[in-house]
Amino acid sequence: MLKIENLHYNVTENGKIKEIIKGVDLQLESDKIYVITGPNGSGKSTLVKLIMGILESSEGKIYLENEDITTLSIDKRANLGISYAFQKPITFKGIKVRELLDIASGKKNNVGQICEYLSCVGLCAKDYLDRPFDDSLSGGEQKRIELAMALSKGGKVNIFDEPEAGIDLWSFENLTRIFASLKGATNIIVSHQQKILELADKVILLRNGKIEKIDSYENIKSTLSENKCGKLK
Repeated sequence: MLKIENLHYNVTENGKIKEIIKGVDLQLESDKIYVITGPNGSGKSTLVKLIMGILESSEGKIYLENEDITTLSIDKRANLGISYAFQKPITFKGIKVRELLDIASGKKNNVGQICEYLSCVGLCAKDYLDRPFDDSLSGGEQKRIELAMALSKGGKVNIFDEPEAGIDLWSFENLTRIFASLKGATNIIVSHQQKILELADKVILLRNGKIEKIDSYENIKSTLSENKCGKLK
């Protein structure tokens, strides 16, 4: 379980303090999918970066299974089982796909295991095992491999920041199956896509750095439409 208490994040612009996240409280359970949505600039990506430790909160607490992780570094949070998939995956010159999957899973995988992870995201292992994870891969290929890394890690918290960005139709149509396979974890997805919103156990509507509403998609979709919080595609 992931718990967030009174979380704030401020930045200084032109000598003035600007609040980006304004006292967010959340309790997110295991084996659930939560989709965070809201208007551009509402603080969605900022919130998940605070959870991962990419950004440092100005105030508040973050707990993972009752352990205070508020001041922990990114790598320590990762070691505790939190993973983060960026909108645009970070590439690593000289590191092969098989090595990344070994790092993500924390073990030496045999070819069969790597094949299983890659086939889940529609990639043939023999074509990618020894490919470097760099800009020679398309954006869609990078995104699929990053999803395979999340599958191999089997962590406690999986964060996906707009996972549909830059991927092809095949990948998008199979996101439902991929997310459904992440059993036992707390899965947090930032998205405006209707098909992804429909996957959610709960949709979290964020507006101006605050949580406006948390509910099922069926109960919240009229609010999303009325307030035009995002393009439902």
